[in-house]
Amino acid sequence: MSETTASVPPVAPAASARGRRARIALRAVQVLLALFYGIASALPKLIAHPSAVESFDKIGWGSTGMYTIGALELAGAVALLIPVLQSVAAMALSALMVGAFIVQLTVFDGQYAATPLILIVPLALIAWARRGHNGELLRLVRRRG
Repeated sequence: MSETTASVPPVAPAASARGRRARIALRAVQVLLALFYGIASALPKLIAHPSAVESFDKIGWGSTGMYTIGALELAGAVALLIPVLQSVAAMALSALMVGAFIVQLTVFDGQYAATPLILIVPLALIAWARRGHNGELLRLVRRRG
């Protein structure tokens, strides 16, 4: 081995195991959020459940707004599971949650305003932790364009 070759310090097994557990935990959070957004949040809107219809009528957005938000939530749920889209999906769902927070405060007197804020926390963590995929996504988009 020549002296110009840089050696890579060995990674401690404990650090490696800790990193692996963190990646698994983050992936589990992504799957849980995807299930939440796909089933608990988007589905009632997309099947026009009476509670969703009533809420969107109260907001003044009607069925068009309800189906649009439901479709955005479902798209975000699916994108949370696609590696190259994970970070962007988390950012987009966070933006949707900011809107939900504002609507909860202004239309529903803050009744469930904490829910969107609570959901933003793991979404922000995913967006930050998976930010390395943004460059890959940008390269794919540029290659297509």
